[in-house]
Amino acid sequence: MTQNIRPATPEDISRLVDLLMLDAQERHAEDAILWKMADDAPAQIEKALTFALTAEQQPFRQFWHVADDGAQITGVIHAMLLPVPPIYAGPFGEPGLILPDSFVLADAPNGTLEGLLAAAEDALHEAGARIKLASFDTGEVWRTAFESSGYEPLTLYLSRSDLGDKGIPAGVRPATEEDVPGIVARSAENREVLFDIDPFWEVHPEADPRFSAWMTRSLTLRDRDMMVLGPSEDLQGYIIAQPASRLHFPPAHDITGTGVIDDYYHLELASLRALDQGSEGASALLRAAEAAFADRGIGAAFVVCPAGWPSKIELLESAGYETAMVWSIKR
Repeated sequence: MTQNIRPATPEDISRLVDLLMLDAQERHAEDAILWKMADDAPAQIEKALTFALTAEQQPFRQFWHVADDGAQITGVIHAMLLPVPPIYAGPFGEPGLILPDSFVLADAPNGTLEGLLAAAEDALHEAGARIKLASFDTGEVWRTAFESSGYEPLTLYLSRSDLGDKGIPAGVRPATEEDVPGIVARSAENREVLFDIDPFWEVHPEADPRFSAWMTRSLTLRDRDMMVLGPSEDLQGYIIAQPASRLHFPPAHDITGTGVIDDYYHLELASLRALDQGSEGASALLRAAEAAFADRGIGAAFVVCPAGWPSKIELLESAGYETAMVWSIKR
């Protein structure tokens, strides 16, 4: 059977909705809370595809490719150029990212997934991406394909979907403007650890003032909780519990009940290999973030953690978190 790997067109939208619904349902079957289906999931998929394939003004460049055997579309892959966060240098420019709403039918001809992956990588390379990232969240098929193509785990997204309201532990308190310098100082230490793990996280020369400005701004945002441990003049750690974004969740899923913890650091996590100083403070911050989510009616959370940070992974797994999504890198 002849397979044609080609860019998607608006004429493919109706067939892609069906394919991406199958993809979303597989994800939902893995964790019905984390990957909750939107009530109007097909309409949300159609809306996202229509914008991606027809709108002249896009917030970022994205690429959709399909595998077409003439009778049906047997697979789809979605990729984008990922903006570099302002606290990182991004010496190689915007990386390319293959997104999790990529799917291949189980009975697709051999080589379909590999052909789609090659097409996405070619499109990203032509767009200027010198580093490629790939994300996957269910099954072994995509993990195996990415590993075979030279991708290595970079970031883990560990999740827990049984958040309970146990209250905020003693000593943890809401952050104030007086805490911003301490948060920035701890964040600088966190960034040093990240760079030691992988030079992908090269720090921007203006990272501190940029992060300080963002933290000051974040204190005014009502959709998140910023919490710290210790006095302002000797801050031990911080954590930010914020709402999920579409970057990690395809449009078929309802993200209103999901939170994300990305900015999270405590001095006890300074050692990459082991929790040499214990984990009481770092664990208290994590429990505080979970309580904040519970207070907002959020039932599932992602915690972002580099794959090369065993001590942080140990802490999260001991708290009941499991890896739900992996971002891998190919240089």
